[in-house]
Amino acid sequence: MIRTPLTDLLGIRLPIIQGGMQWLATGELAAAVSNAGGLGTICALSFPSADEFRDELKKAKGLTDKPICVNISMLPVVTSNDIYDIYFDILLEEGVRVVETSGRSPEGFVPRLKQAGVKIIHKVPAVRFARKAESLGVDAVTVVGYECGGHPGLDDVTSLILIQKAARTIKIPIVAAGGYCDGRGLLAALALGASGILMGTRFMATKECIAHPNFKSWMMKAQETDTMIVERSIRNPARVRRNKAAEEVLELEKQGATLADLLPHISGKMGLEAYRSGDLDMGVIACGQIVGALDDVPSVRELMDRIASEADETLGRLTGICAGRNGHRA
Repeated sequence: MIRTPLTDLLGIRLPIIQGGMQWLATGELAAAVSNAGGLGTICALSFPSADEFRDELKKAKGLTDKPICVNISMLPVVTSNDIYDIYFDILLEEGVRVVETSGRSPEGFVPRLKQAGVKIIHKVPAVRFARKAESLGVDAVTVVGYECGGHPGLDDVTSLILIQKAARTIKIPIVAAGGYCDGRGLLAALALGASGILMGTRFMATKECIAHPNFKSWMMKAQETDTMIVERSIRNPARVRRNKAAEEVLELEKQGATLADLLPHISGKMGLEAYRSGDLDMGVIACGQIVGALDDVPSVRELMDRIASEADETLGRLTGICAGRNGHRA
């Protein structure tokens, strides 16, 4: 057990949150993470119908009695809140008590969720947005660095800088995201002032993740340079795995493509088909730079136990370094 303000807030044993990866953040994966001591997450946008979403929540509840989080990404291209209202209605009816919001301000939804006793974690790519979220009354903020898979924001600042800067002014628990995959990273994040970490790419390479084995095999061979940034031209930069589809998107951007021009290429449905078929060149697939540090595909339980052990070992080593041979600070 590693106790932090985040574990106290969420009622979890380890301060590790699974990222809300579209198509991959299923009830099975989420339950495995929660059962192993962390906080598993289900991505609402993976389930286009209300019935499918409700069924996935029920599936997760049948697999664990531990807390489960629902990620609701409020996409800039969606102008109506109707779909989000439906998601919130269902998750409240099903007893979900932790929600992660991202994409834009959760201001319109905070009062309703707080009144229902739901803990709100808002994900942001910059400290200024974290301060705003804190002022709105969210319970914790996830701060994502430039290394992360998915959307790192426009500022290109790494988590090493963002987390320690956020910790100087943010009073609510901070979750560090972007570049974390093991116990050493967890301990580093805690040292910077975070209360826990969020991992997406690392959980892609686990046995419980439904991604096609071709993707997991690629991840074992990939380097940290095998990702790239696309969609910067539409002010929605995304770090994705370097493949034919991503290169084509980048070329279209150079030619002045609009959002409408890019949508057929960056659609999430393309990513879903890629995950199902194992076609490594199809779709733009979110992937963080930490992929270059991965070398196995463990079960979620094996991964979580290993992270806890590595954190303990690393803390012991650092304590010895700081104390010196005679027990005095060096």
